[in-house]
Amino acid sequence: MSFARLSCVLALLLTSLPSLAAEALPTAGPGKPLTVYFFDVGQGDAALVVSPTGKTVLIDGGPPESREKLAARLKELVSGPLDLAILTHPHLDHLGGFIPALRAVGARRFMDPGFNHPSEAYRDLLQFVGESVGQVMTPTPNPAAPHTLLTIGLGEGVSLTVLWPRVPQEPFLAGTRSDANSNSIVAKLTYGRTAFLLVGDAEPDTEATLLQKPLDLTATVLKVAHHGGRHSSTAPFLQAVKPQAAVISCGARNDYGHPSPETLERLAGVGARVFRTDQDGEVVASSDGRTIALRAHGGTGPLLVVPGELTPGPIALGPVEATPRGQEPGRKASEPKREAVVIERGASGATKEGASATPATNERYISLKNSKVFHKESCSTLKRSKSERTFYTNRDAALRERRPAEDCHP
Repeated sequence: MSFARLSCVLALLLTSLPSLAAEALPTAGPGKPLTVYFFDVGQGDAALVVSPTGKTVLIDGGPPESREKLAARLKELVSGPLDLAILTHPHLDHLGGFIPALRAVGARRFMDPGFNHPSEAYRDLLQFVGESVGQVMTPTPNPAAPHTLLTIGLGEGVSLTVLWPRVPQEPFLAGTRSDANSNSIVAKLTYGRTAFLLVGDAEPDTEATLLQKPLDLTATVLKVAHHGGRHSSTAPFLQAVKPQAAVISCGARNDYGHPSPETLERLAGVGARVFRTDQDGEVVASSDGRTIALRAHGGTGPLLVVPGELTPGPIALGPVEATPRGQEPGRKASEPKREAVVIERGASGATKEGASATPATNERYISLKNSKVFHKESCSTLKRSKSERTFYTNRDAALRERRPAEDCHP
C-alpha cells in the first residue's frame, strides 16, 4: 500500500543545524531532564526519548515477542500520544512491537527511511500507520537547503538531528552486507554539552559514509549498532564518536552471539562503559545538559555519571555534499547495485527433516528448532546440535522465515 509521505516542515521541525548558533547551556529544572529509556526487549531495539518539556519520541518497536511488555511500559511512561515514532529500518526485530505500542499510546507523527522492503510485517505496519497516524514522513533534508541536515526540535534546546539517510539528496547505500541495515536512520540527540548517537543497525558502509562527511559525530552515549555485532562499531567510527558510555540492546543467550567479543574490545579501547540489556535490563539515561547519569535495571541499579564534553553548536561543520555515485563505501564503481532482500513471514519453502527436498544449489540451508536464524549445511554450529531441523530448498526460502546466522553468514 502507498500513502502520502509529508516532506513539508512540521511544527516540530526547526531549521537545519548549520544555522543554529552556539547557545548558552540549558538549565534543567528539578525533575525536568532529558531522559532516554533503552528498553529491555530481548533481541531487538526500542528506546523512548522524553524531553524536558515532555516531548516524546519512540525509536523502534522491538521484536514481536516483546510487544505486550513494550506497550505496557509505554503506558507507564507516556500520558498522551507520542510526538514522533521512528522506525530506523524495516526489520522485524525493530518493528515487531510497533503496532501494539502505537495502539497503546498513539502517535502524532511517524518517520521511517522509506527504504523499499515490502515484508508482510512491514506492510502491516505501514497500513496501520497510514490509517492511524496523522502525519507520515521520511527524513528528507529541507529542499530549500539540500546541503543541510534535518533537525527536530524537542524544546529547551534539545534537538534530534538525522545524519542518515539523505534521500533524495543522496541515494540509499546499495550492494552492502544488508542494505536495509545500511540505510538505518542515524540520529544525534543533543542537549547542551551532552549527546546521544542513535544508529539503528547501521553497517560499516554507513559508518564509512558518515566519516567522509563534515560532521561532528562526538557523543556522550552511543546506542551501539546492530546489537553489538562484530561488523559494525568499527575502530575509526568509535574514534570519531568518542563515547563515554555505550548501550547494547540484545537478548540473553541470543542465536547471533551478540554482542561480539570484537565489538566489546573496540568499545573498551575507546574507554566506553558498556551497558547491556541482556545483563542489565532496561537502561535509563538522564541528562541535565552538563552530565548524563545512567542506571541499569530500570533505573534502580548503581549510578554512573559521565560529563558532557561537547561544544554546543552545529553538527554539520560545512555543506553536507552527496557522495559521488560509484564511490559509496563497499561498492566498486563498476559493480551494479543489488536489490534489497525481501523477507516475508509465513511464506512456504521449508520442509521438515525426512521430507523430500531438492536443493536449488549444492548448499542447503538449515535452521534448528525454535531458532530465529538459519545456517549453511556445512556450519559447525549444526554439527554440535542434536535439535530437530528445518531444511530450506534455497536461500530465498530461508530468508522468508528466518535471518542469516552470524557464525557462517549463509
